[in-house]
Amino acid sequence: MTRRVWTGAAGTLALALALSACGGSDGGDASAPATNEGRGPITFATGKDLTGTIQKLVKKWNDAHPKEQVRIVELPEDGDQTRQQLVQNAQIKSDAYDVVRLDAVWTAEFAARRWVLPLDEGRLDPGTFVPASLETGKYRGKLYAAPWLTGTGILYYRTDLLEAAGVKEPPKTWAEMRDACAKVKETDEGKDVGCYAGQYDKYEGLTVNYSEAVQSAGGQVFDADGKPQVATPQAKAGLQFLVDGFESGTIPDKSVTYKEEESRRAFQDGQLVFHRNWAYVYALAAAKDGTSKVNGRFDVAPLPGKDGPGSGTLGGNNLAVSAFSKNQATSRDFIQYIVGLDVQREYNKEQSFPLSRTALYDDAALVKQYPYFPIMKKALEQAEPRPVVVKYSEVTAAVQDHVTAAITGKKSVDQAATDLQAALSGLTD
Repeated sequence: MTRRVWTGAAGTLALALALSACGGSDGGDASAPATNEGRGPITFATGKDLTGTIQKLVKKWNDAHPKEQVRIVELPEDGDQTRQQLVQNAQIKSDAYDVVRLDAVWTAEFAARRWVLPLDEGRLDPGTFVPASLETGKYRGKLYAAPWLTGTGILYYRTDLLEAAGVKEPPKTWAEMRDACAKVKETDEGKDVGCYAGQYDKYEGLTVNYSEAVQSAGGQVFDADGKPQVATPQAKAGLQFLVDGFESGTIPDKSVTYKEEESRRAFQDGQLVFHRNWAYVYALAAAKDGTSKVNGRFDVAPLPGKDGPGSGTLGGNNLAVSAFSKNQATSRDFIQYIVGLDVQREYNKEQSFPLSRTALYDDAALVKQYPYFPIMKKALEQAEPRPVVVKYSEVTAAVQDHVTAAITGKKSVDQAATDLQAALSGLTD
């Protein structure tokens, strides 16, 4: 999920376990304001409202709460710029924002530094959330951010090319995917089409694609005790899949510059047989206005893995109450409203990004509108969150450095894994 299009960006991007207390001191600010019961106007700091749907939902709130009006503040499209802006405001204890949208991987940092406040989990009916999505809003067992947008990586594939090649179903393993591409290459329709691509530029998306590869090979980036495990045979197999892909041409060379949008356009323009991306791509690839060359000729499936179906990284955006808000009671009520099932259902009718309530994926009307929902539900059940770690920005930077070195041929898989293990150990000791 690029953060420009509601993913963490990335996201919210699979590192295996929630690490609740990594990195030494949490940098907490003991002078942060206590919870208050203030009511009145609030600001909602969120991403770009690309469909105008959030404005409609906020208007409904405002019509019903004339003394507690919500004003939308749109943050930068770039996820790193968004985080920087939120951090700067928190560091000066600014009350400019009341409700803040956090990438799923920012929870620990903002909670540990007391920039956001715990939420009453019971008020949100926690059993109705996608379980893995709910965990992304927690830090040390407490809920600090209510799950709102969620999702994980899925495999887009060209149905017409597979049919022409005699391939009857999407691949469940990497080997099956390579074999399918070889068969497609032998057809007139597919001889000039690349095999597979995800997101391999040096940014958060690379961390996501790497962690998905590691998990899909049976490994984990961190174990249950918060220790990095990137030099295990399984983790190396995941990295080897990416390196081999570039060396063999299964992954086109230019994919090293792909973020979400570059790779989406490549698939949508008919340049790829298989493509890993977030759910937002579905509506764009299915567009009937002439912008998509694959409309009516693609479908989706769970990601493949080394020996069977793979595992995606959980992405998403959650909503939290700023510790510096003067109207925290209104802020809590607004979060409860905007993440509520009925409001999420209304939101989903206007845009295709997956939301956090489980019931949406079984809603007949929504499944008809978004046929990929059953696949997404299955993928979410296998997805893993990135680590809930205070030093996440340093962790992801280390992953990007060493994985980039491997896929560009500057380091062997063994050397990159050894160096990454050392770097991550230094961040979590």
